[in-house]
Amino acid sequence: MVDRERVLAKIDQLNRYLNELRQILPNNFEDYRKIEKRRACERLLQVSIQCVIDICGLMVTGLRLGLPAEEDDLFEKLEQARLLSSPMKTSLRNMRGFRNILVHEYGDVDDPMVYELLHSRIRDFEDFEREILGALNTVSR
Repeated sequence: MVDRERVLAKIDQLNRYLNELRQILPNNFEDYRKIEKRRACERLLQVSIQCVIDICGLMVTGLRLGLPAEEDDLFEKLEQARLLSSPMKTSLRNMRGFRNILVHEYGDVDDPMVYELLHSRIRDFEDFEREILGALNTVSR
C-alpha cells in the first residue's frame, strides 16, 4: 500500500523548492551568469528532481511493482503500471540525467542550456505532479 501521506509530503516539498526557484528565476542570461544566482538555480533544480525520483520510489515500493535495478526502472515500472504516461517517463529520464550532471559533474554544466531549461521545462514538474496525484487517487480507491 502506498504511503499517501509521505507522497503528499514529498509533493509539498517539491512545490516549496519550485516556488523558491520561481522567486529567484533570472529574467535574462546575464543575471543568470552571476555565480550566486547560477548555483542557487542549479541546487534548486537538483533537489526538485530528487524529490520527483523519491516520489517515484515511494510509489513503486508502496505498490510492490518490483525492485528497480536503477532509477530509470522506477519510471519504467510506473509507466508499465499505467500510472505515468510514456512522455512523462521520457521527461523523468531526462531530468534524472540532468540531475546526475549537476551532482556528479560528468561534464561541464552548459549554462545557456540550464538557463533555457529553467524557462522552458519547469512546467514538466507541474505535469509530473498532476500525473502522480492522478495515480495516487487511482491506487487509493
